[in-house]
Amino acid sequence: MANIRDISLKCGLSVSTVSKALNGYSDVNEQTRELVLRTAKSLGYVPNANARALKTNRTFNIGILFIDDQNNGLTHLYFSHVLNSFKDKAEKDGYNITFINRRWGKETITLLQNCKFRGIEGVCIACVDQEDPEVQELAQSNIPVVSIDYIFPNCACVLSNNKEDMKKLVYHAYSMGHTKIAYIHGTDSHVTQQRIAGYVEAMNELNLEVKMEYMIESLYTNAYTTRKAMEKLLRLKDRPTCILLPDDVCSFGAIDAIQSYGLTIPDDISIAGYDGVIFSRIMSPKLTTIHQNTTKIGEEAARLLIYNIEHKKHSIFKPTVIEGELWTNETVGPIVNV
Repeated sequence: MANIRDISLKCGLSVSTVSKALNGYSDVNEQTRELVLRTAKSLGYVPNANARALKTNRTFNIGILFIDDQNNGLTHLYFSHVLNSFKDKAEKDGYNITFINRRWGKETITLLQNCKFRGIEGVCIACVDQEDPEVQELAQSNIPVVSIDYIFPNCACVLSNNKEDMKKLVYHAYSMGHTKIAYIHGTDSHVTQQRIAGYVEAMNELNLEVKMEYMIESLYTNAYTTRKAMEKLLRLKDRPTCILLPDDVCSFGAIDAIQSYGLTIPDDISIAGYDGVIFSRIMSPKLTTIHQNTTKIGEEAARLLIYNIEHKKHSIFKPTVIEGELWTNETVGPIVNV
């Protein structure tokens, strides 16, 4: 494998000049830089990460902490897109991505220890138990952190506007004539709390009764538990006419339950999801939902984290809020024969 000295000999330049050209120093003219980069590519030169770390005292490694309660991992239809966008932005800016956990070989270690052993310069925290003592320890350490949809003290964060976006769904259902609007919400988390707050606030603003039997918990991205929750609502004597779901994936369970009762969507009952994943636009009928801009969320999280890594004395901790977009689509229809 070629090294800097090989490039130096090939170009007829000093090792120092080649090093400066490869590392983007401003005191190397553009013609020389292009020659060095072209030669490096032709020789198959790959920078030595260990040598770079020793020289700069930096690793350019960013960690991702992602543990969802359904163990979806990178098959998660929402977060996989967020993290892919995060990865693309970070790699474009010269950083490497590492998933962190509690394992070091066969040993069990803390999340913070894992970061230190791997030379992690910053961490993106997404979809974890934020109250976990090890997560709290990591967030309170001197390693820069950006969180998604949760606020840690003195950490950057990117938030979806869960409260206002949920209100958009309620107001849309109301605009279609619905007054009996139920909400199958996810398990307790900051996101869930914000969405419930949006649901209740919108119902109150519209002078609609908030019935406790209309609010049922289900696991996120779990069609089975959503089907069970939907069945409870369908069995009510005063059945809701529109049911809001934890996310788009849960719509499969909701639809299965509705069809098993011989009902159709949206003529007999309306439903709405949340997230705006790709299948919501191709299923029939197309799912009414809130589209979250996963590209923008991931890019902004990476941008903030990298900024705080490189500007520790001027770090940005103010939350960045990304608005969702209401996709009206077809599963919330007008009230018929109430």
